Amino acid sequence: MAILELRSARAWSARQATRAFQITAATIASWMKRLDEAGPDALVQIREPVNKFPEFVRYSVQRLKALCPTLGKVKIAQILCRSGLHLGATTVGRILKESPHPVPRKPSISSGRVVTAKRPNHVWHVDLTAVPVGAGFWTPWLPFALPQCWPFCWWVAVVIDHHSRRAMGFAVSPTRPKSITVRAFLGRTIVSAGATPKYLICDKDTIFWCAGFKQWCRRKGIRPRYGAVGQHGSIAVVERFIRTMKDEGTRRILVPQRRNTFRSEVRSFVTWYNEHRPHTTLEGRTPNEVYLRLRPANRRPRIEPRERWPRGAQCAVPRTLIAGQPGDRFALQVDFHDGKRYLPIVSLKRAA
Repeated sequence: MAILELRSARAWSARQATRAFQITAATIASWMKRLDEAGPDALVQIREPVNKFPEFVRYSVQRLKALCPTLGKVKIAQILCRSGLHLGATTVGRILKESPHPVPRKPSISSGRVVTAKRPNHVWHVDLTAVPVGAGFWTPWLPFALPQCWPFCWWVAVVIDHHSRRAMGFAVSPTRPKSITVRAFLGRTIVSAGATPKYLICDKDTIFWCAGFKQWCRRKGIRPRYGAVGQHGSIAVVERFIRTMKDEGTRRILVPQRRNTFRSEVRSFVTWYNEHRPHTTLEGRTPNEVYLRLRPANRRPRIEPRERWPRGAQCAVPRTLIAGQPGDRFALQVDFHDGKRYLPIVSLKRAA
């Protein structure tokens, strides 16, 4: 375009322009024809945008959504990133043609003291939840309400490490456990982890808000911290894990009546959660990668399926180098942890 503008300003003929810029007359004639037909933009167009992903990438994203419909665009982007394909969450959202998520409300800031986890095993969270065996507890009033005990539900106690979001342990009980039972469970978790937390965050349930539990914490050198009474999100970390366990685990299966079988189901979910599920707070890393200080899978060299993408150009976060050559093809492979189809393990295999 600059050559044609200079030619017009100098009133050069086609022969003079070819002699000045060392180009052929056919090239100038082609430029003028394209300029007359499509305007100035036609001179700077390429065959396709450099940042356009091939169709097989679109197919892989849609296929993964079909296999795992509970995954959102951010989680799909994180899972593919760990397998070597770096896509932005907005790119995945466009491929899936999803409506935009509503803007989350700004959380209220508590005026109390804030406990910050500085390392693994510094701050733990503990809480209980009831997992219905059938279709739920039906209604919360008598005479239609079901008692919250076996065979209508299981009680699950969980301990979460705040720094790594790792599930440190769980326990299954047929009835709502007592304070001494929870203390025994916490003791087993401390022995299994080989470390004692400095802070233990829980709610003001009578299991935790009692003299026996506070004395046990003092003997162990633990400082209990309690969430606000009746305030949602006061123990948000462990509540978020419980929601994930139910949404992606127990609500995807027929909860078994046998205790050992149900414990095996929860153990499979906890193992998959710690080893394979990327966590948004951890920037796509898994809890085990943070807790055990392992190299994150999403930091390894990536697959670049766009043939014309410059090797030095940036990709979707996290930024990594290209493995192999731009334009590599791959096949989506989805395995399942312990053969359970609600616990996917996604990997990308380079096509021959």
